[in-house]
Amino acid sequence: MQKLVIVSLAILLLVPSTMARTLTAAQDPWPPFVTEDPDRPGISIELVKAAMATQGYEVDFKNMPWARALDAVRNGSIDLLPATWHTDARTQYLRYSNPYMSNQLAFIKRVDDNFQFSDLNDLEGKVVGVVRGYGYGDAFLNATHFDKPAANNLATNLKKLLASRIDLTLEDKIVAQSVMQEEGIDSHQFAFTDQALSTNPLYVTSGKANPDSQMFINAYNKGLETIKANGTFEKILKKYGVD
Repeated sequence: MQKLVIVSLAILLLVPSTMARTLTAAQDPWPPFVTEDPDRPGISIELVKAAMATQGYEVDFKNMPWARALDAVRNGSIDLLPATWHTDARTQYLRYSNPYMSNQLAFIKRVDDNFQFSDLNDLEGKVVGVVRGYGYGDAFLNATHFDKPAANNLATNLKKLLASRIDLTLEDKIVAQSVMQEEGIDSHQFAFTDQALSTNPLYVTSGKANPDSQMFINAYNKGLETIKANGTFEKILKKYGVD
């Protein structure tokens, strides 16, 4: 009997495991990149799941407020943030993947407002609603000549804008229009500035507190190359109407 057990164990050790390791990921709803629809979870979610699957990982994603998700990834209790902008401060505690898309971050105003943006000096005395914890760029975040009250999400800022509680807010145009549609907010009440504040590349990130964070980022980068080569990347973008 003892010999049989030893032989059985030896056979098991020779058979490669087919079980994928499950990683955790979290982020706030940010359509069309992150949604609450399990059938259409968003561009960033589908990309990270597809890329990591090519490297033997499954990804378990949960929606949660951005500030909470960022803190959880920062301390290593969650493995990945699927859609992250770069700031100098975040490089202290996050590892960044290669960029996979980018966002044009434009100011949103009421449709009857003739404000146009050329540089940060144009924001003198303005009240610009931001989303708590978002990375709008160090120059914008460190500026002191305008107010930046924080809300939990863009929908709240859009409602504050309509109520004249803030002068402006800002977001990627594709994201903003998706949020308006999902929230039942009439997009004709708003306009976007012609010039964007910035173009922000999108990254997958993992917290440096997680001992496997570099391995996860390396796996994503390799998987990203794979899904670009086999057509999966383009297929996912087309599913959401993005070319």
